[in-house]
Amino acid sequence: MPYSCTSAPTSLYGHHKLELRMVDTKHVFQISGIKNAYKKGKLLHGIHKLGGKYIGGSGYSDRTTHLIVTHAPMASEKFLAACAGGKWIVNPNYVLDSAKNGSWLPEEPYELYSSLDIPGTSNSVRKWRQKVTGGAVAGAFQGWAVLLIVKPTQRDIFRRILKAGKATVYLSPPLSNADVTHVLTNPYKMTHTDLAPCYSIKHLARHLLGKKVCSSMGMTSTLDLPVELTTEDEPVETTTEDEPVETTTEDEPVETTTEDEPIETLTEDFLEMEARDYFSQIEESRRHRKEPRTMSYNTPVPNSQTFRVSFQNVPNITECGFFTEALEELRTDLQPGQLPPASLLQPLMQHALHGEAKPQFYTVFHTVLNTILRNNPPWVSHSPEKFFLKVLQCPQCEKGVWSYLETSFRFCLGTKPTCHSLPSPASPELLRFHGDLQAFALKLFKCDLYSVDTGQGGGLKSQIIFKVFWSVWDWATLGSRSVLGLVDLLVEASKWMCSVCEVQAWDRERIRRQRLVLTLHDMLGVVVDFWCHKHSRLNRSLVVNGLEDLGQHMASLCQDLPLDVLQEIVPGIVSPRLRMITADSIFKLLCCRNHITLGAVPLSLRKILSYLTPLGKLTTVKDHQADCSSNQPETEHTTSTLITQGSIIKMPSGLVNGASPGKQHIPKGLNRVNAVGETILHRACKRNQVETVLQILALPGIDINAKDHAGWTPLHEACNHGSHACVEALIRHRPAPQLKEQVGGVSPLHDALLCGHTDIAKTLLRHAGSDLLLQRDSLDRTPLDLVSSAVMREELKQCALIGDSAMDLLGSEVRDPSFLESCSCLLKCLLITYQLERAQTQDVPYALQLKLARALKEHSAQKVTEGWADPQSVRLVEDMEAMLGVEEYLSRLVPAIRMCQGAHTRLLIHLLEEMKDQRDGLLTNTQ
Repeated sequence: MPYSCTSAPTSLYGHHKLELRMVDTKHVFQISGIKNAYKKGKLLHGIHKLGGKYIGGSGYSDRTTHLIVTHAPMASEKFLAACAGGKWIVNPNYVLDSAKNGSWLPEEPYELYSSLDIPGTSNSVRKWRQKVTGGAVAGAFQGWAVLLIVKPTQRDIFRRILKAGKATVYLSPPLSNADVTHVLTNPYKMTHTDLAPCYSIKHLARHLLGKKVCSSMGMTSTLDLPVELTTEDEPVETTTEDEPVETTTEDEPVETTTEDEPIETLTEDFLEMEARDYFSQIEESRRHRKEPRTMSYNTPVPNSQTFRVSFQNVPNITECGFFTEALEELRTDLQPGQLPPASLLQPLMQHALHGEAKPQFYTVFHTVLNTILRNNPPWVSHSPEKFFLKVLQCPQCEKGVWSYLETSFRFCLGTKPTCHSLPSPASPELLRFHGDLQAFALKLFKCDLYSVDTGQGGGLKSQIIFKVFWSVWDWATLGSRSVLGLVDLLVEASKWMCSVCEVQAWDRERIRRQRLVLTLHDMLGVVVDFWCHKHSRLNRSLVVNGLEDLGQHMASLCQDLPLDVLQEIVPGIVSPRLRMITADSIFKLLCCRNHITLGAVPLSLRKILSYLTPLGKLTTVKDHQADCSSNQPETEHTTSTLITQGSIIKMPSGLVNGASPGKQHIPKGLNRVNAVGETILHRACKRNQVETVLQILALPGIDINAKDHAGWTPLHEACNHGSHACVEALIRHRPAPQLKEQVGGVSPLHDALLCGHTDIAKTLLRHAGSDLLLQRDSLDRTPLDLVSSAVMREELKQCALIGDSAMDLLGSEVRDPSFLESCSCLLKCLLITYQLERAQTQDVPYALQLKLARALKEHSAQKVTEGWADPQSVRLVEDMEAMLGVEEYLSRLVPAIRMCQGAHTRLLIHLLEEMKDQRDGLLTNTQ
């Protein structure tokens, strides 16, 4: 027999010594249903006295040989598992009497039966024990291959019961469906399946104990409870039973749902369960942040007898002007768990900031701060926040840590400090010291965030990051004054770093600037993570709105940055969610500036892929139109081509009413408006006076999008009154009119269809493509909703496709490669960050990807996720559906963009091609 070191619980037996005893592996006990601590203590004492072993915990262990219960049968995991495994199930007197006897007694007199002592009833517990010990079966479920489909909270319980009975358990469909003999699930999850007969989990108790015993005592309803199955240990009433234990007709597969109810397939039910498991693993891996490893930390031992120093010599040395020596004295006295008075370091900090210190002083000062942090990390009981909040501030102004940090950053940037002037010009040693202090503040914030993540920090008011960047009044917003100031500094520093193009890549000055920008990026990431962590458990919508607001603020600051700065700052944002929102906001701002309307739907993989179409319009179509405009000098007479009712009319734009080429006629009242605010261009469009329209458009400085008092443009008037020739003249003018301008929700296309001018509607669609069909009016109607004829709707769609093809041809040349690179950089960051942050498509286990692809091959994502309650799992299926359709999105990409040699553009296309290869592989394996 093996030896084991066991000890009785101190609270139960009143002694502390360890005893080396012979452990009898034939007597390994678990207890179920006994809650009284005194009774349980007597049992444990008896077990240990005789050399037995006790296994605690709420779950069943297969090493168990004896289960102690007070009543039988029980709606208990331990009871059912012990019965299925053929174990001894005895009452407490077996241990107590054996302890009095001094040796283990025979178990039979103490064995509990499924029907107690009622004559004429079958003994299920003894029957299974005798079958297992006699070698007839290995367990009550021998030969079963079970696909278990229950709630994640119940899965381990029923898996242990089945394993105890020697069943083979699958949590997902096996590769060979023929291996499955039983499908066990909750009653409300009963589904159609071709794998094997589908049973309720009640079938386990019926198989072990018999139908009547289970139904009369209510055990089956208890088994349907979640993990609170610890009500397992409650005693239940028993009834007699005359029938054998074999499966009855009630154990046949349960009837499925009626035709009027939606049929939930086995595959879809399992997919939701497996997707939830995947996201649970992701959340668990992200739950705790690793301890900062920039240096080793000395955690002080509580109640230790460490010699405590008073630091009395430091003030005297400082008063004599020996600052470096004072720091050395302070450093030698530092011990783990001991904080020197902050007043000792404040004069030393003031001496350092004046810029008159020696280089050695700066080095020692930085070393002292790191030693104090190493000896007093924020996650110990004695938090050093008060000390650092006093030391890391300007000794002269004393306005707090953020005021000093802002002054320090601006001093390094060469801009005006915020509190008072500092030495100028700054020495390299002083600049390096400021950089070291900034890096130390960042390290301190990371340690504080780690203490919050692990739950070892104090309350909110005792946390350093909170006191530096928020007050109790603005804590509910991510955009506090200090956080917005940090963002402003980051944008300014990024511009400052990229402004020194003449500096060599590895020049000392450029390295210093890069270090400052990286520190700002990391600091912003720590602050955002801290705020999100504090609010995510209480108010997730507040976190989403806070990130949206800060992302839009950053986008407003970045939209006017030089392109090279934009390509540096967005990928460098440390917080993934903030980087994703900022990139999305900047791209939408660029589209809005160029009159490209994007939907307001939540961010998803489908939405990111849909950005490929506006990418082509931003970088090719717009530039080509501008080029066409520049090729038509305003002083020359060009020929306009109009299409009216199927005929082509060519007329010189500078000749109206027979005017000679050498003289330009200006219509009377060109600059006047009538009582309703209409210009002469409005009135000409209403009357279909195309000659006048052409003459006006040929004049310099004409506002083609002029609005009357109601907001209507000339294009609106032409569409409303059926002036087809005027519509042609307007849309071919450069700059082109705004075709998506809406007044009360009415766009020019809506206006034309509302008035029955389908020929004008077709012209607009042939010119601008299918984007016009996506607009909605104030009643949420698209242009196609205004057309009652199915034939006409198809004709309008065909015109839109013609327009899309024409725009693709116009975009056959990239006019501004730098602008394309910036846009590609935004989409690249958006795509990569979304996949990493949401853990979608790329990182999902391949087996789950394959199952999702099979389901989506037959049904839409909406059908597959019908009835799903987990939004993450629903989004996973929707993103997988978008990934499977990536080829369609790639086909919309302008060919000229594919041929671009920019690094960001090539990487974006590579990511899309890689996604397409993944899609092809999945579809191949689903066949």
